[in-house]
Amino acid sequence: MTRPGCAAAWLAAVRPQSLPVAVSPVLVGAALGWQRGGSFDAGLALAVLAASLLVQVVTNLQNDVGYTTRGGEAPGSAAPRRIGLPRATAMGWLNVRTVRLAIVAVAAVATALGFWLVAQRGWPVLLIGTASLGAALAYMGGPRPIAYTPFGELTVFVFFGLVAVMGTDWVLTGAVGAATAAAAVAIGALAAAALAVNNQRDAAHDAGVGRRTFAVVFGAAAGRRLYTLLLLGPLALTPVIAWLAGPSPRAALPLLLPWLLWPAAWRLQRDMRHCAPGLAFNAVLFRTFRLELMYAALLALGAVLARG
Repeated sequence: MTRPGCAAAWLAAVRPQSLPVAVSPVLVGAALGWQRGGSFDAGLALAVLAASLLVQVVTNLQNDVGYTTRGGEAPGSAAPRRIGLPRATAMGWLNVRTVRLAIVAVAAVATALGFWLVAQRGWPVLLIGTASLGAALAYMGGPRPIAYTPFGELTVFVFFGLVAVMGTDWVLTGAVGAATAAAAVAIGALAAAALAVNNQRDAAHDAGVGRRTFAVVFGAAAGRRLYTLLLLGPLALTPVIAWLAGPSPRAALPLLLPWLLWPAAWRLQRDMRHCAPGLAFNAVLFRTFRLELMYAALLALGAVLARG
């Protein structure tokens, strides 16, 4: 049994299972930037990684408290029961006010880190950081949260793909390579795929509490097709990334390492299509997180080998 205020309660709110969506873009952006330019600032890279993780933590804490304060998690709600992992504030493990204070504290640390990065790299970092933190808070905050619209997957694609991957490359190298831009599309798609599973799993509950997610608006079949596109599209895009990054066909070959994931990705999209309603979706969700991290690690390894 989880005791109020204990470490397990905070882990439930922070959701460490989702953190690969913050690690993967930084890993790929840093590796491709180094592969292209040959320089690497470990201090800057760690600062970018820390900022990305902090933004994801803010997002997760805001989601936890946002769902609770909007009544979607209230005991006795007329909506179908949500199937996802328990939310700490809804379960009474954490106080709403305490979590809001934690959001302020984590956002303050992220902001301080952002100002240091601005001092190192200039005002564009301020735009990247402000937009990312704003999206994290707006996902389940404000009068019309992004999570209550069909644009959740698009938001994740933009901020945990395009912005995070290309932003990492730019902070570390002062430029954005063509291969990095293509890789940003791939990483963003995989991050969005995880949210697509989440929204597919809870579509009945979400419809009951007024959330108009993609799965609610367009239906389960469209949600499955979206997931397949987001999951397999990055693997189809991998040769393009290799071609843009490799100075020669031989040098580009290591960047095809993510193709080793084709069998796992194919099984995953098949399991998603045939997944029984209920808790089985959680296993698909965790496997999607792992696949994104493995894709990022193999692409980063390929970039290192190509440079060598």
